[in-house]
Amino acid sequence: MSQNITKSPSLHSQDVEASSTNDSHGALKLANGEADSEPVEKVQAKEDHHKEQTSSDPAPGEPPYSAFSTREKWVIVGLASFGGLFSPFTANIYFPAIPSMSEAFNKSIELINLTVTMYMLFQGIAPLFWGTLADKWGRRPIFLACLLVLALSCVGIALQSTKDYWLLMVLRCIQASGSASTIALGAGVIADIATRAERGGFFGVYTLGPMVKSFLEPSPNLSLTLVRSQLGPCIGPIIGGALAQNLGAIFWFLCISSAICFIIMFLIFPETLRALVGDGSIPPPRIYRPPIPVIGRIIPIPNNQERPPHKTLQNPLRIFLNLDVCLLLLYNSVINSIFYGIIASISSLFNEVYPYLSETDLGLVFLAYGGGMLIGSIATGKILDKEYQRIKQKMIRKAERDAHLPGAIKPEDVTADENFPIELARFRVMPFFLALFVIACIGYGWCLQTRVNIAAPLILHIILGFTTMAILNSTQTLLVDLLPNQGSSITACNNFTRCGLGAVVVSVIDLMVRSVGMGWTYVILGAMGIAVSPITFILIRLGPKCRAQRRARAAQ
Repeated sequence: MSQNITKSPSLHSQDVEASSTNDSHGALKLANGEADSEPVEKVQAKEDHHKEQTSSDPAPGEPPYSAFSTREKWVIVGLASFGGLFSPFTANIYFPAIPSMSEAFNKSIELINLTVTMYMLFQGIAPLFWGTLADKWGRRPIFLACLLVLALSCVGIALQSTKDYWLLMVLRCIQASGSASTIALGAGVIADIATRAERGGFFGVYTLGPMVKSFLEPSPNLSLTLVRSQLGPCIGPIIGGALAQNLGAIFWFLCISSAICFIIMFLIFPETLRALVGDGSIPPPRIYRPPIPVIGRIIPIPNNQERPPHKTLQNPLRIFLNLDVCLLLLYNSVINSIFYGIIASISSLFNEVYPYLSETDLGLVFLAYGGGMLIGSIATGKILDKEYQRIKQKMIRKAERDAHLPGAIKPEDVTADENFPIELARFRVMPFFLALFVIACIGYGWCLQTRVNIAAPLILHIILGFTTMAILNSTQTLLVDLLPNQGSSITACNNFTRCGLGAVVVSVIDLMVRSVGMGWTYVILGAMGIAVSPITFILIRLGPKCRAQRRARAAQ
């Protein structure tokens, strides 16, 4: 799509030269611009193939993948990450207050944990709805709608009576419906602006923070994205513990913070959906434009641009028809359920094993896990990008050596979907991370069982946090690699499976501890991780065949 535009002064103009270099690695096109009449699988395979053919430097005369400058991308993804923060933040701020809520509502810990279970169920279901709408109608309006639902539900919980347990359950479900979908929307934003070569770093820093540092000091080595999952486990429980004495204060805090995010995104967050704005240079319909257009302001030359056609609403459940995607979702769901089994039981177990801890202290305990997750996001984002480049360069050298052979792959074609082993690039180091995760999980349970010094389980929290993010970042990145044109929908399906299984584990974790003890409970959780370990090798071996089958179906 040829572009001929004149840019007005903005963030873009400050960094246009850097953008032309950095963005040149992403000359690809998502399926948001495909015709409505084409089948989903055909659209996806065609787009994936085109994407891999152009995932490095664009050919002379071709525009870069995104018209946004490097600095603008940092700001866009920073804003998306701020919105995405509320899914884990809303869940984790609740955990330190579980004992207090049990007393306030005069209900058992099991019944209060049931509100967590219901939250997780709706956390899994809601993104299937919101994510699909975002892939059709745009990221900006759905982001704003989710934040509005979250803010209003927090007001309801803050004002409700402690006599109405059923109302707490209902409002927590509504709260989950608003907050959970922001993660899927953020993944859609990444799919709008990131190439496969960039994506590992995007998701690494997307799950990280802090936003201020990366906004002021953008680094191409870290790619582009910010705040989300790690600030949730890191600061959510700390704030929750500090506010646990006044349960209403927790939800007023969530209401105010989500309202601030809503206002900021309403004022400046631009639309990125490629079906509406192409590479970002096409002005969206007026209703999609922010009141303060400081990001990507452009003055288009009339009659020189084509707006990609809208896609029809797609059924996200069709994603489950792909074998490799189903295996990846199962793997991710089991690891995430173990994570939730650990995180949801921290307050009650530490309160029992270390009774001298106050509610504020219990909130601080979560800092170790969140800190490990933060370190894990930084490290794995870099590792994923380096692994991609390492395998790419290895294949280029082989292609150059075999250039004289008939039918040899050209060096510029090594990243084409049919040639590049993306599963190996994402999962080569996965067995190491999984082994460390399982060992730390089992050791953690026995540390609590034997009531050792509190330093031991906290150190294991750091290791568990690091390996949790190493695994989840790799699987999330590969999911979007496999279906890049459905960034929000695939993340919604991921939420659906992982939250569903996680809800089951959370609902039974307290019963397991009482039945078999802390040590054997975490042996069982570790065994779940061992049970899914073969999926890593199955995907590396069968993944390319599954992608080939999708391309063959699209060619028919």
